Amino acid sequence: MTTALTFAVPKGRILDEALPVMARAGVVPESAFNDKGNRALSFATEDGAMRIIRVRAFDVATFVAFGAAHAGIVGSDVIEEFNYSELYAPVDLDIGHCRLSVAEPKDASVYSPGNASHLRVATKYPNLTSRWFERQGIQAECVKLNGAMELAPSLGLSLRIVDLVSSGRTLADNGLVETDVIMPVSARLIVNRAALKTDARVAQLVERFRALSESEAA
Repeated sequence: MTTALTFAVPKGRILDEALPVMARAGVVPESAFNDKGNRALSFATEDGAMRIIRVRAFDVATFVAFGAAHAGIVGSDVIEEFNYSELYAPVDLDIGHCRLSVAEPKDASVYSPGNASHLRVATKYPNLTSRWFERQGIQAECVKLNGAMELAPSLGLSLRIVDLVSSGRTLADNGLVETDVIMPVSARLIVNRAALKTDARVAQLVERFRALSESEAA
């Protein structure tokens, strides 16, 4: 008996936008998926052809990269942070738009890369952050936080933060201003490279999402 494909989706900001796209590509979770009180992490699709797992965004990339899931949806920020060699992102889904940015207190002194060679930065993106600051000639000491990033400067944990920004309101409400954009972010379809080569169903799934993306862009 053929094992069902496993498709990983992220909890949080992308999921609401991803579900209609998935439905148009024929990936529709069973009704229990939409039950807000349901704490299950694994669900069947309506047609029974796939299993959908609902996990944290960073874990979507890990499950797919290591072959525990065949495919999934995740932000390009997560893809770039991990840079897994077994992860392939063939389709930009044009949803989940935001940006990964550097922010600092609005009353901070003017920052110039020429007058600092070391900075402490709070972020959940230590790899992206280190690489970006290195290109500016600065060594970034990254303090890994999974949330409440905006508190770090006011409590003296770091001089700056690197986090996702959409409207910028959360930054403003916490006395921070956006100073640099590291990268624009959107949600991508990701697949495991080995699965793509060995399982025709994965290739077919990619083509369905690609055709959908191309038709909506036309």
